Amino acid sequence: MSIRDVDQKALDVFSGRVVRKDLVQDIKAGANVPTYVLEYLVGQYCATDDEQSMEEGLETVKKILSKHYVRPDEAEFVKSEVRERGRYRVIDKVTVRLDEQQDAYIGSFVNLGLSDVEINEHLVSKHPKLLGGGVWAVIDLEYLPDNANSQKSLFGIDSFKPIQVSNLDLDQLKERRREFTRDEWLDLLLQSIGYDPSSFDRREKMLFLLRCVPLVESNYNYVELGPRGTGKSYLYREISPHSILISGGKTTVAKLFLNLNTGRIGLVGRWDVVAFDEVGGLQFSDSEAVQMLKDYMESGSFSRGTEELTAQASMVYVGNIDLDVEGVLKSSHLFKPFPEDMQDLALIDRFHYYLPGWEVPKMQSSFFGDQFGFIVDYFAEFVRELRKESYGDAINEVFTFGDHLNQRDEKAVRKTVSGLLKLLHPHGEYTKEELREYLELAMEGRRRVKEQLKRMGGMEYRAVNFSYIDLETREETFVSVPEEAEESLIPPGTQQPGTLYTIGESGSKNAVFRIETQALPGSGKTSIAGSTGTEMKEEFQTATNYLQANIRELSRDESLDDYDIKVQVLNPSDAETGTEISMGFLIGIISGILDRPVRSQMVALGGLSLTGELVEVDSLVDKLQLAVDAGASTVLLPAKNKEDFARIPDELLDELELVFYTDPIEAASKAMQLE
Repeated sequence: MSIRDVDQKALDVFSGRVVRKDLVQDIKAGANVPTYVLEYLVGQYCATDDEQSMEEGLETVKKILSKHYVRPDEAEFVKSEVRERGRYRVIDKVTVRLDEQQDAYIGSFVNLGLSDVEINEHLVSKHPKLLGGGVWAVIDLEYLPDNANSQKSLFGIDSFKPIQVSNLDLDQLKERRREFTRDEWLDLLLQSIGYDPSSFDRREKMLFLLRCVPLVESNYNYVELGPRGTGKSYLYREISPHSILISGGKTTVAKLFLNLNTGRIGLVGRWDVVAFDEVGGLQFSDSEAVQMLKDYMESGSFSRGTEELTAQASMVYVGNIDLDVEGVLKSSHLFKPFPEDMQDLALIDRFHYYLPGWEVPKMQSSFFGDQFGFIVDYFAEFVRELRKESYGDAINEVFTFGDHLNQRDEKAVRKTVSGLLKLLHPHGEYTKEELREYLELAMEGRRRVKEQLKRMGGMEYRAVNFSYIDLETREETFVSVPEEAEESLIPPGTQQPGTLYTIGESGSKNAVFRIETQALPGSGKTSIAGSTGTEMKEEFQTATNYLQANIRELSRDESLDDYDIKVQVLNPSDAETGTEISMGFLIGIISGILDRPVRSQMVALGGLSLTGELVEVDSLVDKLQLAVDAGASTVLLPAKNKEDFARIPDELLDELELVFYTDPIEAASKAMQLE
């Protein structure tokens, strides 16, 4: 079925609830009117594919807006019109409160400035959203001169027609969903967001849809980092009136959770989604903020003062990866753009899904078509209503989880699957293969989080081989992360003489460095360039000073004074500096002088003192895991670390050949296999 067929079916099945998205943008350019007001009116008068009828409908919408939309600066003129005519039609937002002293419902008109209009309780019963934030409506106001000189308002409501969805019939939507195939419904949802589905392949469509899961799933923790211009924040800023987007900058515990001075609950209690844009610039002015975030993202509750409160808001973090993505994926971690205080392992472990923003295409004008989609407010209301339901147990019908998923992993996967089922199958009907697709997507996004935790926190998070088991066939399927299949940082094959890889410490983290050395005939000059800091230069100096005094142990015919040594350090993970890598410098220089390459896919670990005393490698298991992740097959390390052998997991020993050395010159010999 073509996109045009989907349009026609949407017009037939959801008449008055769909709108051609490009028409809304055309009118909005000339009228400062809320999008949901425009889309409702366009849906009422332009819900057709007949061009002439559509043009007539557009003119009608423009006339209605010109004549009846109340602008705040025209409020007194409109009041006068009501008085002089006795009745006048307006478009305004009405909010209602219960006045306990009068035992009456009192309405306020936002743009008109009226705050004392008595509202019939039948109207409130019919449109309960009046009590929960207000409703935009077409209203016939009448003038009540009999109320003059009394406490009652001179204005009353003669007729009230909402132009927002004030009372959604979810059962009706579920029933009408049956008129569409799964792929037709997917396209209709994307059209409702404003995109042309024909511009994207299947995976891209699903990535766009995954951005909607926080809207439909309560207490969902989502992160997306990627290049600029991919529309990461668009959904949370433009599509749902129930989400709030906070741009990068300072925020406070009082703003997010609870203001102790006023007793007013923060954003998590007033919005369905709290989204942080440009998360790399996010700063918390309270030292307890990150801890409260961790508690809330885990349980949906937080303690502030003497109270423990609960909330339903999903937490969304979007931002840019400014570094070379390929390099980051190979040797660092995908949470590197986060602020330092948010690169907290416990906080990151709370994320249910990491969407690969680098796979989302950059926005182009061709991505926005002239198709029909749900009115924004209708879309927002039905996904909000679905937050009350959960489809997470659907997995249990046909699948079970593999051994590597812990309880937190299972919870994350279930919530993602539940969100996708609610979006695509609100009527509760789906096939086993459709469920399998959603399960694999959910596992991929959660595994992406765990892969980064493994890089950041080491072997505590080594269980990343996510899988599920088909209960019928007992077949186990493993779910990979696409970027993990990319070319390794350490390529197979022999490198040029003087080139090798090492792993050093940069602050509290480990990092892979590539050392490239040129040894040219000269007079003993040495230089180092590349991504180096003071500590790294000191390590280089230690290696050259030791070699100056001891190179004849390797070859009686060589002297460091006969060469000019040039070293460049490549730093794909953008680490600030590197320590405990002096053995790497030493072996690289010797390899360059002897014009002999080191072993294929080897990592050299360790440091030395000026006198040649070897430094035991700290955090050995974590460094070995990083070596495997980078593509190493051999690790050269000091014999002092043999006592750590029993603590190395079997899965690492299966991946690596460990070669021990007892002094620096022996290390160089073994690296180049001279022995």
